[in-house]
Amino acid sequence: MPTVEKVSRSDAGLASELRLSVMRLRRRLASEQHPDNELSLGQMAVLGYLFRHGELSVGELAQAEHVQPPSMTRTINCLAEAGYVTRRKHATDGRQVVVVLSEAGREHVIADRARRDAWLAQQLRTLTPDERAALRAAAPILERLAQA
Repeated sequence: MPTVEKVSRSDAGLASELRLSVMRLRRRLASEQHPDNELSLGQMAVLGYLFRHGELSVGELAQAEHVQPPSMTRTINCLAEAGYVTRRKHATDGRQVVVVLSEAGREHVIADRARRDAWLAQQLRTLTPDERAALRAAAPILERLAQA
């Protein structure tokens, strides 16, 4: 039976390998952004979150993206000025404002995802069937870690 020390070292090593690999893949995917895309990764993340979850308050978006509400307000202001999102009153609480993805924002997300997905799909085709199966099994686990 492994000792606690050996398990910890093994977990630390796995953590380090995963951190490096995920960060490198993130940077590589970021480089697939269209050169004319003036939006930052943070702004694209907000558009993507709205695309997946629908209209949300600034506070909900800030919590989802792990930033402070004033930072999210600045991001939303930039996205609104560019026409990617709109604000409107909450359906049941008129004191609250929700952020809604505009049609331009939706089209931008779809095009950006298609470009990055095409690059990643091409890279996946270079892997063996067993490697793709391992990634298919790992994807939900990585998502759970990302949401922790």
